Amino acid sequence: MASLSVKPGQRFTLPDWQNNSILISADAEQQRYNSHHIRQEGQALRNETGNQARWDEHNSRTHLKDRIACVDKWREALARCLTDIDFEIDALTKVKEAAENAIQAKNLCLDVAIECLTLRESRRDIDVVRDPVEEELLREVKVIEKTKKELQQRVDDAFRQLCLLKEARQQVISDHKHKVEALELDRQCMSFSPTSGNISFKVNPTRIPDGSTALSEWEQNSRCNKERAEAEIKASVELRGAIALSIVQTNNELDAQRIATEFALRKRMRDMEAALNELRWQEQNTLDEIAEMEEEIRQLEEDIRKRTLDLKVAHTRLETRTYRPHIELCRDQAQYGLTDEVQQLEGIIRALQQKRTESQDALDALYRQLHRIRTDIGYKTNSLQLDNKCMDTRRKLVVSVEKFEPEVDAVNRTRDLPRKSQLELA
Repeated sequence: MASLSVKPGQRFTLPDWQNNSILISADAEQQRYNSHHIRQEGQALRNETGNQARWDEHNSRTHLKDRIACVDKWREALARCLTDIDFEIDALTKVKEAAENAIQAKNLCLDVAIECLTLRESRRDIDVVRDPVEEELLREVKVIEKTKKELQQRVDDAFRQLCLLKEARQQVISDHKHKVEALELDRQCMSFSPTSGNISFKVNPTRIPDGSTALSEWEQNSRCNKERAEAEIKASVELRGAIALSIVQTNNELDAQRIATEFALRKRMRDMEAALNELRWQEQNTLDEIAEMEEEIRQLEEDIRKRTLDLKVAHTRLETRTYRPHIELCRDQAQYGLTDEVQQLEGIIRALQQKRTESQDALDALYRQLHRIRTDIGYKTNSLQLDNKCMDTRRKLVVSVEKFEPEVDAVNRTRDLPRKSQLELA
């Protein structure tokens, strides 16, 4: 008789088999839950990091744009300054040459005066006297030597000023060149993108390079270069005026004084007219500001009136709610809200009243300033009328001396000189 073979090994019960299936299913569900949770976290992290990366790149690009705009403004300012320096160097060179030519011309005048004195030494006997002619000739020699010395001093001053201008020009050129290079690099940085072929990892890119300067130092350096150039241009303009005036004085001191006086008078008249225009502009702006301030005060008073009405409503609501009967008289959220509203409205009204007081004080100050401006306009109008009368009176003078007119305007230069407060910057 055949026997049933029994496979050796552990036998599990049916509940064990069922529990195992349940455990496998539970573990599968747990693993799917964990996986889903991790996927959700990963998706949130990807969204967050992606947004952060895009924002950081946008922020960096914005900073680069702002920096490019700032550097470009300085580059343009330095370019204008360089143009002014070149113009001033050319103008001062021409005036210097004119002064040298005037010195050369004075040599001929001196030779003539000495020759006249030498010829007069040939007089004999009683004719050898110190007469007015000799005195005038001797005085002429002294005047010519004095004017030659003065003109030579002016030529030396012009030479030194040209050296200073060229030195300032070199600094401006160097600064301008550096800014052009910096702009090119920053614009190159602007062109980089994740798809660019020339991007790569760098060694320690966040290091501070040797020789780095602070932003304030950078701006101070450019400002100093520009201000020094402007100062040298201004000094050169003044020197050119002095040289031209010296040349005029060698022809005739009295005429030179007349020219200097009329120049100063015309300059004063221009300054007076400019001051009047500025005062009239200030007067109009002050009137406009007065109108705006009066309107602002009316608006403040209207807001105070409205907030006062709101406060009355809140007070009335609070007072009315005090008549709730028995247990209904509770400190509910409406009670707290109305209390907070009253406190807020009282604070708002105090702030509005304070601002109205400040605005009224400012308005009073504006009216006082307007009175000062109008008074000053009256004074300057009277002064300008007197100066015009002086100019009319001076037209009676007869000019009989040849005038020196340099090839460039050495006295009145109104070509786009940069102002000290212009960039700006700012």
